[in-house]
Amino acid sequence: MSSPSPSTHIYHFAAAFGAGGLLTLMILFNGTLAVYGSLFFASWVPHLTGTVAALMILLFLRPKRAMPTRPPLWTYLGGVSGGVTVMLTSATMNTALALSGTIALGLAGQVLFSLFADMRGLFGLPQRMPSRRDYLSLALILVGSLILIFFGGSA
Repeated sequence: MSSPSPSTHIYHFAAAFGAGGLLTLMILFNGTLAVYGSLFFASWVPHLTGTVAALMILLFLRPKRAMPTRPPLWTYLGGVSGGVTVMLTSATMNTALALSGTIALGLAGQVLFSLFADMRGLFGLPQRMPSRRDYLSLALILVGSLILIFFGGSA
C-alpha cells in the first residue's frame, strides 16, 4: 500500500519554476565572475555573499528549529556540491555550450541522478522504481538538450 502523496498546489509549481529562473541568473552571474577572475573566485564570491545574506535573515527572523534533533552530518555536504556546481557551470557557460546548453545538460544530470537516488532510496528518500514516464521524460530532456546545443545557435 503506497502512502498518499502530499498535495501539490500551484505555488509549489511557481516556486520551482522561480527557483529555475534564479538558478539561471546565478549561473550567468557566476560565469561572468569567472571571466573577470577565476573559477575559485566565481565560487567563493556567491557563497560568501549568500552566507552573509543568510546570517542577516536568520538574525532578523530568528526562526525556531523545525526539529529538536540535529540533522545527519552528510546534509552539510550541500555546500561542497554547491561550490563544485558553481565552478563547473561557470566554466561551461563560457564555452560553446553557452548558458542555455549548460542549463539544459545540468537539468538532464539532475533528472538522471534523482532517478538513481529514487531507485536506491539514497539520503533517506523512499525507494521508488522509475516508471516508463520517468525514462521518457529523461529521454526528451536529453534530446532537447542536444537539439538546443547543436542546432540552437543556427537560424
